[in-house]
Amino acid sequence: MTIVRLDASQPMPASLAGAVIALGNFDGFHRGHQHVVGAAVDWARAEGRPAIVATFDPHPVRFFAPDAAPFRLTTLDQREELFAAAGADAMLVFAFDAALAATTAEDFIQVLLARHLAAGAVVTGEDFTFGKGRRGNVGLLTDLGRECGLAARAITPVSDGGEVVSSSRIRDALKAGDCAAATHLLTRPFAIRGTVQHGDKVGRSIGYPTANLALGSYLRPRYGIYAVTGTLADGRVLHGAANLGVRPHFDPPKELLEPHFFDFAGDLYGQEIEVAFHHFLRGEAKFESIEALTAQIEADCHAARALLA
Repeated sequence: MTIVRLDASQPMPASLAGAVIALGNFDGFHRGHQHVVGAAVDWARAEGRPAIVATFDPHPVRFFAPDAAPFRLTTLDQREELFAAAGADAMLVFAFDAALAATTAEDFIQVLLARHLAAGAVVTGEDFTFGKGRRGNVGLLTDLGRECGLAARAITPVSDGGEVVSSSRIRDALKAGDCAAATHLLTRPFAIRGTVQHGDKVGRSIGYPTANLALGSYLRPRYGIYAVTGTLADGRVLHGAANLGVRPHFDPPKELLEPHFFDFAGDLYGQEIEVAFHHFLRGEAKFESIEALTAQIEADCHAARALLA
């Protein structure tokens, strides 16, 4: 299912005026985010309005701290698909730049949301802040929105295991190699999507060809070996084992995601694939010989097959 992707700098199409907009970053689109968007979709359906999910790209953190380590859990394309599956009619993208950072909370509500984007209602999480200096909050959104015909609702956070579900919890789990915890909080495995690039063909030379992916702006999970699945451009899903890291056995070190798919012999170069992380098997290691490395890869593949069976 595809949905319309809208640029927040452009006026809202007339067909989507009066929409209920779920407003947040929604990186990861975890259980808590799904709760907010679900409330917006339900409200929209009950009143016969369009349902739109808004997101920021780049993330505000990237604007204010351009040298921050990569931390994204999803790309914009992945979010669009997740929002569509949640029932949204469109995705609205705010480009977070100097102009948006300087927009006051009052102007964000009255000028941008109510007038420019013709929003009928807004749904956010209770802790959502916005506007210059992050002065805007749910209280201001409710009070000012009422003056300009913009209804607002705030959704309470979702808790799991006595803690609020958050992107930070998911990032911590991935950095620890805890795929099960990340999957539980996301409601799906963490997945990296990218275009397969040519590598140095070392895997092919030892009988384990890999599809090499750059990590881009994604968070770096714990370096090591994982049991993974790969979704190809044609929708096929393959099982495999992947190395994520800098390949300490080879010089020079090069950070890559390198999945080896079982029982597959096709050419994936130039294709976009998505690799989902199901189980962490072990950390990266340097071996005394190619023979030792190959023996360990064989053991890793055997373990991954068993876990994914």
